[in-house]
Amino acid sequence: MKKLFLTLIIAGFGFIANAQPPEGDAKVGEWYGEKLNTEGALNINDVVAKLEGGSEFDNVKIKAKITEVCPKKGCWLKLELNDGKTAMVKMKDYGFFLPLAAKGKTVVIEGEAKMKTTSVAELKHYAEDAKKSKEEIDAIKEPQKEVKITARGITIVE
Repeated sequence: MKKLFLTLIIAGFGFIANAQPPEGDAKVGEWYGEKLNTEGALNINDVVAKLEGGSEFDNVKIKAKITEVCPKKGCWLKLELNDGKTAMVKMKDYGFFLPLAAKGKTVVIEGEAKMKTTSVAELKHYAEDAKKSKEEIDAIKEPQKEVKITARGITIVE
């Protein structure tokens, strides 16, 4: 019995270590996480302006274009902002992932949006996930204040 239990634990860790982003084309109408109504979504730049003014959103629908998807598992993504910066999106409770094909697509995301400071360690972790070079990772020396979105649901709209 102990051997069976140990084998199952080792196999489970093996599956986790070899996790990949989900397969798929990320076609218009596909959704990930909670299904949502896309009507009434705000442009991401309007949301960012309110966040910079001190607001926080516990429940907001945001429309934006994806610039990057975590190539390791599809567990985070970045959204394009007008000023050339990006907003970071993580999935609520690590509950769902996006396929790499979502890069370049326009989505509506429902969730929480806040301005937060990301630590150097976390920034380096994201850079490693994104397969950045050692030089790029070592160049990260300062924490970064950025828009953080915790998504409960994402729908591809364009």
